[in-house]
Amino acid sequence: MKIKTKRLSYDKVQKKKKNIQLAPKNQSLFVRWLLKTVSKKDLKEVNFTYTKEDLPRDGCLVLMNHSSFIDLEIASTILFPHRFNIVCTSDGFVGKNFLMRMLGCIPTNKFVSDKRLVHNIKIALNRKNYVLMYPEASYSFDGTQTAVPESVSKMIKLFKCPVVMIKTEGAFLRDPLYNMLQKRNVSVKANVYNLITKEEANELSVDEVNRKVVEAFSFDNFKYQFDNKIEINEPFRADGLERILYKCPECKSEGLMKGFGVNLKCSNCNKEYYMNKYGQLEGIGFTEMFSHIPSWYKWERNEVKNEILNNGYFLKTKCKIGVLRNYKYIYMIGEGTLTHDYNGFHLISDDGLLDYYQSPLHSYGLYSDYYWYELSDIICIGNNDELYYCFVDGVSVSKARLAQEEIYKMHKKNL
Repeated sequence: MKIKTKRLSYDKVQKKKKNIQLAPKNQSLFVRWLLKTVSKKDLKEVNFTYTKEDLPRDGCLVLMNHSSFIDLEIASTILFPHRFNIVCTSDGFVGKNFLMRMLGCIPTNKFVSDKRLVHNIKIALNRKNYVLMYPEASYSFDGTQTAVPESVSKMIKLFKCPVVMIKTEGAFLRDPLYNMLQKRNVSVKANVYNLITKEEANELSVDEVNRKVVEAFSFDNFKYQFDNKIEINEPFRADGLERILYKCPECKSEGLMKGFGVNLKCSNCNKEYYMNKYGQLEGIGFTEMFSHIPSWYKWERNEVKNEILNNGYFLKTKCKIGVLRNYKYIYMIGEGTLTHDYNGFHLISDDGLLDYYQSPLHSYGLYSDYYWYELSDIICIGNNDELYYCFVDGVSVSKARLAQEEIYKMHKKNL
């Protein structure tokens, strides 16, 4: 999927009108039918099956783990013919605002506190619509859950509404984000069940609701693949794996790993690893930790955490800067420098017109992405007025995400 961009100086971007936030539209029956119909081809290719409990008739929140673009096709099939709205990243509206509104989408800026989103969800629920949310906010990098904010549980308590869970298996394995949109021959299935009843939403505490939500979002796709002996024989299965596994456990160098074909290799120490058909890594002298990709990723998290604790973490990189101010374009304003450390993010454009600082407590996570709209890896920061997309090269956006998550926890603990 592409996105519309336009070169424009930042001073001119600031003169552009911001979007007027409108109430969400109801999907027509035709739109619901169309979504289900256009999804049939992809779902047939993955032999899609699902189990489903009886769902509430009135409005409810529908939570779903976020693995790949096929998620929406799955939800559109499962929820048909019920009317539903979709909480969606605001950059998804760029160049297609009318279409996204017709689909019932509700825009929000990722990892930004958004009172308007709460208001729009309430409108949808009052209309007895389902509201589909991906509370992780971003695709999983390593096939395990990303942090789910407690605000989701607070919202459930606020609305006192039932909650349905759609949990998929196989969607990540078919199209993992690191693998450059190369699809694999993997079957996909989903389990649809009532996570929280209306009575529980009234009676349970926020902590109790949060425990149920966090438990529902506990998964490990690589473990699922290995345990169920799901074979992935595609010769490109390790392409881009360095996006996740950016640090060599042998020599501790960073940014010198390269995944290509079925192998992952460090160009510094020449250590090479083979990714077998069950998603495990093999290598001479390998420990169990590093054969399992999420365990390697967890080790990288601990390495980043130690860097921060020892005042050794500091990211500084040149980047191209895109700005989201309205839904017409991502405005490319030129180049700049992005820094990140314990004190937060700082982005300065080369012409000096943009100088943005973001507190480490601004968000519990970070909007970072691989091959964003087929353009580049990105780190995105900003607020409800504007988002700044930093197109980086030679920088691990995975490490930046891990670092922000750990920095937030440290500052939160010190409050």
